[in-house]
Amino acid sequence: MDYKKEAKSLKTECIAIRRDIHRHPELGFQEFQTAGIIREYLKSIPLDEVKECSGTGTIGILHGSKPGPTVMIRADIDALPILEQSGEPFSSETPGVMHACGHDGHTAMLLCEAKILAAHRGEIPGTIAFVFQPNEEDAGAQIMIDDGAMEMAGHPEVAFGLHLKHNYPFGTIAMCPGPMMASSYYFKVTIHGKGGHGGYPHLCINPIVAAAHVIENLESFRAFENSVFEPTVISVGMIHAGEKNIVIPNDIELEGSIRCLHRNHEHIHRRFCEVVEQTCSLYRCTCDIELKCGNSLVYNDPALEKLAEEAAVETVGGKNLLTENIAVMGGDDMAEFMNDRPGIYFFVGMGDPSKGTDCPNHNDHFRLNEDSLAIGMEMTMRLVLKYMEQQAAQK
Repeated sequence: MDYKKEAKSLKTECIAIRRDIHRHPELGFQEFQTAGIIREYLKSIPLDEVKECSGTGTIGILHGSKPGPTVMIRADIDALPILEQSGEPFSSETPGVMHACGHDGHTAMLLCEAKILAAHRGEIPGTIAFVFQPNEEDAGAQIMIDDGAMEMAGHPEVAFGLHLKHNYPFGTIAMCPGPMMASSYYFKVTIHGKGGHGGYPHLCINPIVAAAHVIENLESFRAFENSVFEPTVISVGMIHAGEKNIVIPNDIELEGSIRCLHRNHEHIHRRFCEVVEQTCSLYRCTCDIELKCGNSLVYNDPALEKLAEEAAVETVGGKNLLTENIAVMGGDDMAEFMNDRPGIYFFVGMGDPSKGTDCPNHNDHFRLNEDSLAIGMEMTMRLVLKYMEQQAAQK
């Protein structure tokens, strides 16, 4: 198969699909129109099976004509609660909702990859599962898994995914072996004190004072107890307390995230709870702590990484393959699909200041470089077929 030619042949169609989805963005688990577009397209190819999972999730199955492994490719489909200000002629028609993270591009690429690969099923040694995941922005992958997605996908042996990235130049592909994106856990700490009159603080137990020291001690814990070779970030993003400036409240709430670019996250979480509880106790307060998994660690299998680098060199050339200082503290719940099987997650560069495609993700001025779509398609198809052919040869 001529991957580059095939990807370029569907570039216009891919852009049209992406723009249609971009005009009609939908939040997590509300992607009903998007799911309809996906399912109708997959059935028209046609694939061997098109299955629904977790409401708006979709899994398409393509059986090659030769025996071989089952490979999973994933795309995320949800948008964000952002009012678009990009100025694109195909901007969101849904007020306050926007595809500001490239998921519309990921979805369009995977649909077109499915079409190309289905037309070449005679060359495919094995089965490909095309997984369209809802609600990536809030841990939708684990819900799909709990609902039987891996069984519906035929128990894939490997999982592949990508993300379009503004901070890498257009025409590049970026990846690294091992930790690629941090685990992300969200916390909510409620500190309980004893409210009262602001003029008589000695008769109260001020939870705000306790909270100030909790934040300070968490930063000290992060900075001085952890190895610099195991990057960890603890961020408090929300504080809620009080209703009147002369009243000391009974309670205060802190919310934020704990991110670890290593596998020692359980120790971090345990010490987080100890620091919070003991600091609150010191200031005569009690506390409740909630921890929710946003995503676990995205970890690239080192053996698959070598194969992926070969595919990237064939796609964009050796000088455009970036492998140094690639890992980031941002997260992606693609990690859940990669927890029980080896996988690869890579970035496709789309940064081009002249086109305004260097604006960060989750920004209301975010623009996607549509010339990157063909590169992402080509890279993914090369990687999938390389793996399948490698496995078939070993058997």
